[in-house]
Amino acid sequence: MAQFFALHPEQPQPRLIRQAAEIMRGGGLVALPTDSAYALAALAGDGSVLARIRRIRDVDERHHFTLMCRDLSEIATFARVDNAQFRLLKATTPGPYTFILEGTKELPRRVLHPKRKTIGLRVPAHPVVSALLEELDEPMLTSTLLLPGEALPLTDAEEIRERLEKQVDLVIEAGYCGPEATTVIDLSSGAPQLVRAGRGDLAPFGLEAD
Repeated sequence: MAQFFALHPEQPQPRLIRQAAEIMRGGGLVALPTDSAYALAALAGDGSVLARIRRIRDVDERHHFTLMCRDLSEIATFARVDNAQFRLLKATTPGPYTFILEGTKELPRRVLHPKRKTIGLRVPAHPVVSALLEELDEPMLTSTLLLPGEALPLTDAEEIRERLEKQVDLVIEAGYCGPEATTVIDLSSGAPQLVRAGRGDLAPFGLEAD
């Protein structure tokens, strides 16, 4: 049975943030709001919780997971970033973007794309997520909370609790969280390539939605 925490969207309660971090350190899977859509989140070092996310999402090993990081320096620890990529990241983070980049050896191989050795990375602009990342002192492995066969991610914490109460360990509610997922930009092969148009503006990358 999933626990349910109601957090203040701007000034999340430190006690509840600490409890959420402890749940994650114990191998827990959390549904939490971000600056785009709700996401499933866990710690990257736990292989069993990775399998749980894949079951909920009904995705295979080729699905790109996203590593949520506190800042650009943390991204640079887990992904190979050249000067041009760094400038783009600096101009657009924190915010509702996910960047596909080549992972470094700091990451477990199971979280990388099996052929490309890439992973999604982002720095979210949401006080609850930022507070949780600070408390954890490490990134979170995440995936948009989009259930199989549905067009949009789940947005309501009570509905998430009802539908996933036996599949996740904690649901966090922190005010309205919209249905629009991040904009996904692939930077792994040179020029930015649009993978998914979402909440983030495409103008900084000179791209247009199809």
